[in-house]
This record gives sequence, structure tokens and C-alpha cells, in this order.
Amino acid sequence: MRVIAGSAKGRTLDAPHGGATRPATDRIRETLFAILDPVLEDARVLDLFAGAGTLGIEALSRGAAHATFVERSAEALKTLRKNIKAAEVAGAEVIGANVLAFLEQRVAGPYDVVFCDPPFADVALLEATLAHPHFAAALAPDASVVARVHRKHQPRVPEGARVHRVKDIGEESLLFLRYDGGRGGG
Repeated sequence: MRVIAGSAKGRTLDAPHGGATRPATDRIRETLFAILDPVLEDARVLDLFAGAGTLGIEALSRGAAHATFVERSAEALKTLRKNIKAAEVAGAEVIGANVLAFLEQRVAGPYDVVFCDPPFADVALLEATLAHPHFAAALAPDASVVARVHRKHQPRVPEGARVHRVKDIGEESLLFLRYDGGRGGG
């Protein structure tokens, strides 16, 4: 895998050993970032279930000011830190924690872009994350929340949120959500 565009374009990124994570392919990232590109400049990004960090690193490479990576796997954290160093991107913060436990800490935001990419078949975990009471409170007005899911495993959208765009790519879907709450009420 390589960073597709921006200051770290062409830098090689590793994937953790084993099959516990599934880094976003070039095709997924190209599609995702073509959609998000207008909102990335100076954005604050939250990369939940970060794995190897491909989404947050790509965002930093394309002009995001800050990215908080949350991952609990020790192997993935090791790879994530290696990838951040290899990409030579500034503004990265790595937090080794379970995502729901991290959200319990009343996450400091506001975040402009949030990537939510839990284990593929764990719809319940995705739903719990999206519906967590501190999740919406960490969002900037008009924040872009992107959930990466298997097309067969669509989550229920929590009250106060709506899917405003869906992009199907092979067996995967990118769900773009907006929340009515958030810090700015946007």
C-alpha cells in the first residue's frame, strides 16, 4: 500500500500481520478522498478502529491539521506508529484503546472528519459507536462521518443522524453520515 496523494504521496505503508485488520485499498481511498477532498484542508480527523492508519495518514498527507488514531490491537498499533513515521506526516496522535472506552472519556473535539471502520461483520460495534452519547458531542458542525461496512451488513443509523450519501465499491459500502447534534448544533 502507498499514500495516494499529498505531501506523503508514494510513501509505502505496511499492514499488520494476520487478518485482524483490513486496510483500505487504493480503490476505496481514491473514492473516499475524492469525495472528502474539499473538507480536508486544516481539518481535525478522528480515525476510529484505525488499524494500519491508512485513512488518517492519507487525510494528513492531503492537508488535515490533526488526526487522532484510536486502535486497541498491539500489533496494529506497532504498524500504525511505523506508518506514521514512514509517511513523515505531522499532527498525528495515537491512542491505544478500545473505541467505546475512548468515547467514554468524553472525547475532545471538535472533529471535522471521522472515519469509523470497525471489524467488518461487527455491525453491533459500529451501531454502538455511532450511537454513543459522546460521539455526536465530539463532532464539529457539518462534520463528515464515514463508516466503512460490508454491503450485506448495514447498520441502523442512530437518532439524530442521517445517511446523506452511500458509495458502493465491490462488496463494501462507504456510508456518509451527518449528525444533527454535535457541538455547533449543525
